[in-house]
Amino acid sequence: MTEQDQIREHMPVVCADGQPHGQVDRLDGEYIKLTKDESGQHHWLPLSAVDHVDEHVHLNLSHAQVHQQWLDEDPHPEHRQ
Repeated sequence: MTEQDQIREHMPVVCADGQPHGQVDRLDGEYIKLTKDESGQHHWLPLSAVDHVDEHVHLNLSHAQVHQQWLDEDPHPEHRQ
């Protein structure tokens, strides 16, 4: 079973520095779509940012790096209108 296969909806996402960074909404191709933040915005993280998966999705990025690298627009142009 690959790490991607272990990722489930609503799993907590934890940055490399131990800070929580939301929850998984769903897998979206090669990305993890996070649940909406407090401003009602979804964000996407590439699966390459995943270090390992247990009861949490652990990232190989610090909290600051996540904010620099996440996408705030759907990475799939066919989904946008």
